[in-house]
Amino acid sequence: MTVRRTLAALAVVAVTVLLDAAPAAAHGAPTSPLSRSAACGPDGPHVSTPACLAAVSAGAALREWDNIRVYGVAGRDRQRIPDGELCSGGLSAYRGLDLARADWPATELTAGAKYTFRYRGTIPHKGTFRLYTTRPGYDPQTPLRWADLDRIPFLSVTDPPLRDGSYQMPGRLPAGLTGRHLIYTVWQNSDTPDTYYSCSDVLFRPAGGVLAASPTDTAPSGTTSTGATSTGAGTAPAASPEATSVVGGSVGPGGEAGVPVASVTRLGGGNLRLVVGAAVVVTVLLVALVATRLRRPAPVPPGRPCGVRNHRAGRRRIW
Repeated sequence: MTVRRTLAALAVVAVTVLLDAAPAAAHGAPTSPLSRSAACGPDGPHVSTPACLAAVSAGAALREWDNIRVYGVAGRDRQRIPDGELCSGGLSAYRGLDLARADWPATELTAGAKYTFRYRGTIPHKGTFRLYTTRPGYDPQTPLRWADLDRIPFLSVTDPPLRDGSYQMPGRLPAGLTGRHLIYTVWQNSDTPDTYYSCSDVLFRPAGGVLAASPTDTAPSGTTSTGATSTGAGTAPAASPEATSVVGGSVGPGGEAGVPVASVTRLGGGNLRLVVGAAVVVTVLLVALVATRLRRPAPVPPGRPCGVRNHRAGRRRIW
């Protein structure tokens, strides 16, 4: 009994250590304003648009749209993520998101207005969100560089609340911008070594004004653009001058309708090796347990001599 309990305890410890060594299953991506990965994911609202189709064709593993994650950056974003690869986080599996084109689905925003940013997540997780915007003169048809972004984030939020499946961050949009721009979101976890990267294409209209859509910003045939307000948690969306509108398709309240719920897609690469390692450890321990069980002598039936003949030595050996 002691041996079995010891082996069982070791198995529990081994599995616990291996699972703790794996990064936490906390995924996510911005859904308001809508990120490229959320827009083009398998159940995204714009999966069939030319930009999304081109992204998948160029190589974007958007079945894992919520997993643009880089390990061990520790705030050194500009040193670790190369120019031209900001939207993919420098990950080759998402390189299609870096395509320089002016027809990515974009969320229409009012410059300088109050806005509640939403970042869809799966598990409550600690960390800081930093949101940057592109500078005046940004050209969406050239690869995105760090120099295209402001050095200082226009919004930085640590440990925002997770409500209705999304981290919600009230803030104010940058003023003085107009036309097509990009909001770059960095989510640096504080309780794991992971950092997430996302690109959200936006169309800024001036406060109190109307933005005239360019030919590249018009909705594709068969789709519509509908307004939806980004509001605080627990309030119903309503039309307002600050309502968001995704160009190239329709969205629901808060800009999140049709966006897939973030999935736990951790059984790949290093995480799969950790799970396999745990299985191997448990298997070895179970084999040891069975072997120990088999080595134990069978009980001696009543009335039978408690001993065996040592034929070579010619004497009895007593247990």
